Order: sequence, then C-alpha cells, then structure tokens
Amino acid sequence: MKAQSRRLPVCLLAVVAIVLAGCNHAPPPASNTAAPAASAAPAHAASAPAAATKPDVVAANVDASVSPGKDFFDYANGAWLKAHPIPASEASWGIGKLVQEDLYGKLRKVNEDAAAKKNAAPGSDEQKIGDFWSTAMDSDLAERRGLKPLQPELDRIAAIKDVPGVLDAAFALQPLGVDVFFDFGVRQDEKQSDVMAVDLWQGGLGLPERDYYFNTEAGVAKARAAYVVHLQNMFKLLGEDDATAAARADKVMAFETALAKVSRPLAALRDPQKNYNKMAPADLTRKYTPAIAWGARLQAWKLDPSYVIVGQPEFFAGLQKLLAQTPVPVLRDYLRVHLVDEYAPTLGKTFDDEHFDFYGRVLNGQKEQRPRWKRVLDAEDRAIGMILGRIFVQQYFPEKTKQRYSDLVEAVRTAYAERIRKLDWMSPATKARALQKLAAVTKKVGYPDKWKDYSALQVGRDSWAQNEMNARRWAFNDQVSKFGKPVDRNEWEMTPQTYNAYYNPSNNEIVLPAAIFAIPGYKDDEVDDAVVYGYAAAGTIGHEITHGFDDEGRQFDAKGNLADWWTKDDARKFNQRADVLVKQFDAYEPLPGLHINGRATLGENMADLGGVLIGLDAFKQTDEYKKGAKIAGYTPLQRYFLGYAMGWIFEERDALLRRQLLSDVHAPPKWRVDGPMSNVPDFYQAFDVKPGQPMWRDAKDRVQVW
Repeated sequence: MKAQSRRLPVCLLAVVAIVLAGCNHAPPPASNTAAPAASAAPAHAASAPAAATKPDVVAANVDASVSPGKDFFDYANGAWLKAHPIPASEASWGIGKLVQEDLYGKLRKVNEDAAAKKNAAPGSDEQKIGDFWSTAMDSDLAERRGLKPLQPELDRIAAIKDVPGVLDAAFALQPLGVDVFFDFGVRQDEKQSDVMAVDLWQGGLGLPERDYYFNTEAGVAKARAAYVVHLQNMFKLLGEDDATAAARADKVMAFETALAKVSRPLAALRDPQKNYNKMAPADLTRKYTPAIAWGARLQAWKLDPSYVIVGQPEFFAGLQKLLAQTPVPVLRDYLRVHLVDEYAPTLGKTFDDEHFDFYGRVLNGQKEQRPRWKRVLDAEDRAIGMILGRIFVQQYFPEKTKQRYSDLVEAVRTAYAERIRKLDWMSPATKARALQKLAAVTKKVGYPDKWKDYSALQVGRDSWAQNEMNARRWAFNDQVSKFGKPVDRNEWEMTPQTYNAYYNPSNNEIVLPAAIFAIPGYKDDEVDDAVVYGYAAAGTIGHEITHGFDDEGRQFDAKGNLADWWTKDDARKFNQRADVLVKQFDAYEPLPGLHINGRATLGENMADLGGVLIGLDAFKQTDEYKKGAKIAGYTPLQRYFLGYAMGWIFEERDALLRRQLLSDVHAPPKWRVDGPMSNVPDFYQAFDVKPGQPMWRDAKDRVQVW
C-alpha cells in the first residue's frame, strides 16, 4: 500500500487501483465485484429490451428529480446511489464493485474446490491455488508464525553498521516487493520497444504520493499526522517502548519527507521525454549516486546492462545526499518498518489491524476490515492470478464471448479512422501517421493466448507471508529473466478476472480482460446496443484506444517507440486543444480546497472524451440508432449516454477521494461523466441542455481534439 512509484500502462479505473494497487477503467477497483464477463452484452447484439422480469438496465438508475442539464451524473445514476450506500467495510461502492462481488463468489468456489482436493499433484495449478488459499485463510497459523517468516531479513537489517550495509539490505528487499529508496524494473526501452532495459524510478515513500508530505489541506494534514502515529505503533509492535517508538517514527518521517522533496510531482511523471534519461550504470554512479555501485549491484541480480533508463536523475542525486546525511540507525528503522508494513496483512492480528487502521481507515475511509476471504482473493490475484485465470476462463468465458468483444473493437477502430480523416486541424502528413498507428493497435481480448509458466514458483503451507515472499521473488526473477531476450508482446499485465483494462504504449496495444464488460444481473440478450456501445465501446474500448493518442500516448509511434511523428504545427494545435481540457478540469473542486489536477489527469480525461465521441460514431452505424425507437421511454441517443454513465456508477468516502485527488491520474468518477458530456453537442441534443445550465459549455470553451 505504498506510493505508486512507476508509470504503468494507462488504465480505465483509478479509485480501485488506489485501494488495491492496480489501474482501472470504471471508477471501481480492479479487485472489486461484478457479474461474469460472459454475461456482458455482445458488441453486435441486436437491440433488445431488458427481460420483462427485470428493471430496465439504465432506466432503473435514473433520478428524475435531477435535471440532466444540471448534473448528468446525478441524473443518470442518482437512484442507484441512493439505494446502495457504501458498506462499512468498503471505501467505495459502485457497479464495478457488484461485478467484483460476483467474481469473488466464483473465485472462492475455485479456491475451495482446489483446497479440498486431497491428491492434487505437487506443482499443479490445483495444489498452488489450494495451498495458497488454505494457508492465507488460517488466521491461527498467522498468529503462531508471527514475524518468523520475516526474521532473516529483520536480522540482516539489525546487523547494519554503515551505508554499504544499508544498501545490501535495501537491494535484498527489492526482490521481496519492498521498494525502499527507489523503484526498479526490467521493462521495454521506450525508444527501442523491441529491447528490454533496466529501468530506475523514484520511490520509497510510505504515503501515497509526494504531495501528501507537503499539502496543507486539513484532511491531508490529518493523514500526515496519523502516518507518524502509525509508524510509532509499528515500532511498538516491534518491541520499542513508547518514547523510543515516538522518536524513531519522527526521524523516519523526516527522512521520507526529505525523499519526497526530491521526488517529481505527479503531473511531471506524465512527460515521457523528461522521464527518459539513458546512461551507463557507471555514469549513474559517478554523476548521481557515488554510494551505489550500480554495475556491481545489478550484476548481483544477474544483470549486466550497457545502459539503464533513469526516470528522475535529480531524485537519485537527492537520495545520495540523504544516504550521506542520515544517521545509519534511522536508515535501519526506515528499512525495517517498510518491510513489516508491506507484509503486515499476512502476519498476526495486531500487525494486520494496525496496517488497516492507517491504510484502510485513515487513507481510504473504511469503517471496518473487509472479510478475510476477500482480502485473500485480492492477494492471490496479485501473486498467482494467471493460474487462477486459466481456470476462471474455462468455466466462465466461452470463446464465442471473446469473439463478440473482438468484433466491437473493430467497430470502434473503424469509427476512429473516419474521425481522424475528417479532422479539420490536422495536416495530411500527420493524419497518415495517425491512421498507420491506429491500424497497428493490437487488441487482446478476454485472456492470453499463451499462459505464463509458473512451474518455478513454490507455494506451500508454511505461512501466508512465506507464500507472498515466494511469489514476489518469483515475479522479480521472472522480470529479470526478460533482460537480453526478445520482447514478449503476447504477455498480459492484468489477469482475465480483473474488472479493468489498459493501453500499453510500448506495445501499441489495448488489453481487455474477460471481466471488464460485465453488467451485473444482465445477460447478452437483455441489453440493447445503445447501452452496450455507451458502456463498452465508449467507456472501455474507445477509452483505451484513445490513450494511444492522448498527451502521452501520442508521443509513441506505431511500433511503440517514443518518437516524434507529428509536424510542429500539428503538435502545437494539439497542445492548444489539450490545454482547454486541462483548464476545464482544473476548475473542478470535489473537496473544499482540493481541485482536480487537470495536467496530471489530462490523459485519462482525453481518453474519456475520445471514447464517448468514437463510441457514438460507431453506435450511429447500428440499426437501433437508425430506427430511433424508444426503450423504457428513452431514445437510442439518450440510452447511449446513460450506458456510458452507468459504467461510472461509483461513490467513495472523502478520505479516498482526497487520496485520489492527490495521487491518481484519474479524475473522480462524477467528473468523468459530467466533464466529457459538457463537450459533446449530441449530448445537448439528447437531453435538451440549454445555455445557462451547469452542463452547458459555450462552443468556444468546448474541447475539440479527436
């Protein structure tokens, strides 16, 4: 539950990613709850009203007491939100949570069946799933084991006497998923997408993002103070008395604050050119971090790169100064508290409760812990999710459903190509390159064609913590093993059972997991095309494809390389239009004193608007749109916009909203509906929006990019 240290492929969701550590499409988390993907409406389904025994899929959500011209999000989703308060165990609630709830039930059965299998072959999928589940669900075992699984690392830290010893311990923690000081990865070289490179990025913070250490807003200040108390409590659980624990907590907080000060702010992390700094390991050592012999350190991980990509060189220079200035006992305390905090949910109740009290209660606003079995499923998804995914898709995602979504991608692609051809501000030369890139976008639908090999991963019944360490070491070794090999463009970074999707600029691909198109409680033939195109074509597929052409994605070419394919004049015109969107979102103030960061959220906001426009173009080719018949009292055009809004049915507690505003590149869900809608003339027509109403935006103020 630490700060997001590295830019990942751009995703739909956000709030979910914050809560459970991932990225997402709709406002809920990738590890939320909802109906199986097989129940989602097919891309090419014929228009069909919802079954008579069920309420209409979108009409039931509408709050008619709100004018759509005043607040479309509240109008489209208000009735649902009033009828579904956030459960005490949750920080947020919405349609994605319902999808995840359904998934939880299915995945729990898979786990319980595997655990009950007495003769599962050692190393088989069933053995690994069953042992992971059984061990993690055994709270008594966690109490008995306590800190023992972590003791070798705690002993290593306790023996530290100098800065080299600090670095020995820090580099030993990285394979365990404890990203102290910095973030490391082996990833595609953004300027040579067919090459795997060593990537180094700022990191090491315990709070969600660097601004949490400095922002003066009352809620942030309260969370900051609570973090110090949390550190103090963790030190007490590690055996310190009150006074010593308080002193250690203050010093660790001072160190992290200094580390945050040399970190780049969120918006600056979205500039791929400025975050691409190629240098030899020896030069990184010589120029920025003399204390870290990068060549030797990387060789210890069986890496011998001729160059590394450094995201933020000034951060590493700042880290060097802090290593030299900070007393070794403080660095020791920083390492051990981060280690224990990272694994606290897998330890005994006192550690788990303390971890939840801060990261769940304070930062997310949860009133109580979620059931252990759901937390175990979330952890299992991160650890061995693809093993579970193989079984999941066999049971719940037939091949015909995969084909349906594949067809919808092509409908959206065709619509986008037509929109590019008609742009009045872009030159023919740039249009040709844009169309080339669009045609080259790879689609991955449902699940991987080739499954990852987990045969080297050992899962046993020693402890949940030990299985977590094994899984993280395996993932680290798997990542390192990619260096020097051809890029595997078939690999997925999300599991099929994830309610989310993403665009990867280095592969120029959109990845659409099986669960993302599910609509809770409805099957394919119960949802009409208008809703499907709003919910899926606009809210997911169009959104992800547009990421290839947002402020960041547009800087990558058809082959996934960070390369300039724009004329200078076209780039200038693009930035002028993007700045209008930045200004629009900067003006939104979800919490008193906290505005949306229009620059940091630009890519997601542009993808939302592009998705709505492209999905609408595709929908206008369907029979339902052309016939114009009403369903449940709404025209096809109205149902399209209601379908899009349905994908963002979501509410969150103020603590989580505050966290999102400071640390996430996605705007809160409400503004992901009202924001793009206010720029779409067809929306004005559909709901008779008039000048002077809050949803109205004068033509000169509307965003016109794609």
